[in-house]
Amino acid sequence: MMLTPLRRRLAAFAVVLLVPALGGCGIAGFAGEDYQTDQVYQPAVGTNVRSGEVDILGAAVVSGIDGSGTFIASLVNKSLKTPAQLTSVTGPTGVTVQLVKPVDVAPDTLVNLADEGAVSVTGPSVKAGGWVKLTLKFDTGQSTSVNTTIVDRDLQFSQVPPAISSTAP
Repeated sequence: MMLTPLRRRLAAFAVVLLVPALGGCGIAGFAGEDYQTDQVYQPAVGTNVRSGEVDILGAAVVSGIDGSGTFIASLVNKSLKTPAQLTSVTGPTGVTVQLVKPVDVAPDTLVNLADEGAVSVTGPSVKAGGWVKLTLKFDTGQSTSVNTTIVDRDLQFSQVPPAISSTAP
């Protein structure tokens, strides 16, 4: 007879401990709410745009001096058959963007513009800590705008080569 009350107490104690732990196990998810872990999370400085056949990942402008910078991003062609070519990059009024050379992105591949040094950005508003809206156009018809942060050429960006202007001597 002594075991029955002891077992009851242990069961009640276990329930008291388990209720808070089980209560946080996603009951809100059944009500149609999204979990934070179901969202795309970007723990990086650059901006991601995942629309169209070519994703633009980690987009930023790296500026060593006020007034000029290099646009960097990873371009990911999600198509398994169709190649894409970055044909132009444009900016807002007062910002000159020059695509030094077209950038080919083969099907199912990633191209890192930081390695290419292909896009120069100049203008009075190009300063570390700011933002600039750039529009990337591809030969596939895709046109994607991305709000890019402007970062200083230090730490992880110290090895980004400056874009080489086609008008340079």
